[in-house]
Amino acid sequence: MSDGVEYKRLAGLPGLVLGAGRFKAFRFDRHYHLDYHVGLVTEGIQRQCVNAGAVLLGPGRISLMPPGEIDDGAGECGNAYTLKTFRLSRDLLQGVATELTDSAREPELKSMMIEDPTLTAQLLQLHDAMQLSPDASSLSLQSEWLSLLYCLFNRSGAIRPTAVKGTLSPMHWQRLNDYCLSHLAEKITLDELAALCGLGRFHFLRRFKQTVGMTPHAWLLRLRLEQACALLAAGKRTIAEVAHGVGFYDQSHFNRAFRQAFGVAPSAY
Repeated sequence: MSDGVEYKRLAGLPGLVLGAGRFKAFRFDRHYHLDYHVGLVTEGIQRQCVNAGAVLLGPGRISLMPPGEIDDGAGECGNAYTLKTFRLSRDLLQGVATELTDSAREPELKSMMIEDPTLTAQLLQLHDAMQLSPDASSLSLQSEWLSLLYCLFNRSGAIRPTAVKGTLSPMHWQRLNDYCLSHLAEKITLDELAALCGLGRFHFLRRFKQTVGMTPHAWLLRLRLEQACALLAAGKRTIAEVAHGVGFYDQSHFNRAFRQAFGVAPSAY
């Protein structure tokens, strides 16, 4: 396969650019960026020269590169490698850091290599999901984006995330239930749910998990499927109507989710 790279921007998340490429002959000469880079190699090994020292970026490792850092990159021993990147603008990075720390102070960014196969796999899964999505405003992507950046920056020591304690109040919980049930056929975002509780997105995510033991996305998905069961049992709607009525715009997605949750297809319920 010849060298090639693609970049993608997502509606709903300005300041983020996703990169995905495969390289062999192409070499990154000495350069720097004005944005913050998170680099992940899925196959092969990239050799980088950073701060006059050579480091190897391979599967299971995460490269963090702050703005202004001088580096280069090439396949180890001239072999091919695949590279996926998250490029975060300064404004986006500052906004996320403020949300995670409740402080407007700029994060202390340093170039480093983190060896963490689990976090690497999670970041790659998020990258793939974002590549397939037309925008980043879905509840699942918003939640995963903040949660993984929390893990990444906490792991790197770039920021010290705020410790979030406590649970959602009964009033907030009732408000969330009522809202989701009345808007089940519509798109529900993390911003909307957090606003119902008067909390920032990160604080809401942490308190929700401490209250329910599930992420908002997982809880809402189950609510949609439970409501689907009730509608199917009533026998007054087609499967397609039920799917749309509980917020699934793709019937094949509904079928997969239903089978995974209940062990049978909707037609057999």
